[in-house]
Amino acid sequence: MKSLSFQIPDQIDLNEYDFKMAMAVKLYETGKISIGQAADIVNLSKSSLIDVMKNYGSSILFGYSTDDLKNDLENA
Repeated sequence: MKSLSFQIPDQIDLNEYDFKMAMAVKLYETGKISIGQAADIVNLSKSSLIDVMKNYGSSILFGYSTDDLKNDLENA
């Protein structure tokens, strides 16, 4: 897995977990990564990530195709 380093101004109240979640959710929403890859970024299971995504203003159904759903159900 790649490692990236960011510098964030001190006045921004953002911890590492929140940053990872924001990035994972946005990358998932834009179709850049799968839900499984997003879960890996934040070190959560897929089901845990799905539960937490609502706290970040996102939904598993955003950009989720029927094929993706079938694939996830088969691999659950």
